Amino acid sequence: MTSNALSKFVAKPGHVLVTGGAGFIGSHTVDHLLARGCRVTVIDNLSTGYRANLAQCEGRADFQFIEADITQDLAPVCECAVKRFGAVERIAHFAAQTAVPLSVEDPVMDIQVNLGGTARLLEYARRNGVQKVVFASSSAVYDDDAPVPVSETSTARPASPYGIDKLAGEFFLDYYARYHGVAFTALRFMNVYGPRQDPSSYYSGVISIFLDRAVAGQPITIFDDGEQTRDFVYVTDVADAVATAALSDAGNCAVINIGTGIEVSINRITRTIIELTGSTSQVRHEPPRPGDIRRSVTTMTRAEDLLAFAPQVDLRDGLARTLAWVRGQALANTRRGSAA
Repeated sequence: MTSNALSKFVAKPGHVLVTGGAGFIGSHTVDHLLARGCRVTVIDNLSTGYRANLAQCEGRADFQFIEADITQDLAPVCECAVKRFGAVERIAHFAAQTAVPLSVEDPVMDIQVNLGGTARLLEYARRNGVQKVVFASSSAVYDDDAPVPVSETSTARPASPYGIDKLAGEFFLDYYARYHGVAFTALRFMNVYGPRQDPSSYYSGVISIFLDRAVAGQPITIFDDGEQTRDFVYVTDVADAVATAALSDAGNCAVINIGTGIEVSINRITRTIIELTGSTSQVRHEPPRPGDIRRSVTTMTRAEDLLAFAPQVDLRDGLARTLAWVRGQALANTRRGSAA
């Protein structure tokens, strides 16, 4: 579907609820929604998100932040949001526990947050006439032995509780669409990277961590032999896809992979980062982590056909942009330390 054809499906901007909106991808999505004229309410418990990620939104008449947990009843939480902006029309759902190793260590907690939170959100949507929910799913749903590139019809057999809960969340979405009329789009993200991804967090991605360590000249640890591959997609491209799905009836009741279609090894990423930073960091290897998949890259057909999605930021440019942000954060931290 071309962008011109897609335009007829676009809804009038309204009130969009973004769960986990103070997080990495969520905060970029908030930026895109506000730019498209939406009124945006963010719900986040700040367990992994940061108000600083939304500093550019504070004080706007079309934005509000509510500190709350999606594992609790959302009706009273959203009451003040509805009073200010009117009924919630569409939801972008990011709030989750996103660390695969943590899900392996504590699967019960993972279920409570990821699956329980999604079920509560869908109940709110059903009871309050929400038109559509866009769900942040993951490539972690796929079978580690599935032929690559994976498509949306590839075998789903997750290797971690995190992937299991994301897949179960998709089944919940399908149920609510079929029996309660709540439309959805489930976006299975490949490996997302870019500014605002906290390198010190247990939840952070490999690019953020490697850039941070390279800038500091510290050792870079690669789990396994480094020939495992990922499909790295820049965060603003992902946020644009989410905003398009949220404000469009195209992609309704579909599962869509969001990536670039380009398979890149961890070793290659490491070499590029060391080159860009001019770092003297040493590279060391450790055993593979439980739950990590060996190869990951997606086909692009469904994203192109249903959302007119095409990544705009190539890997080297995205790395350079992320590096500029990492260096800016390091400089800001240094200045704060000097001021103290």
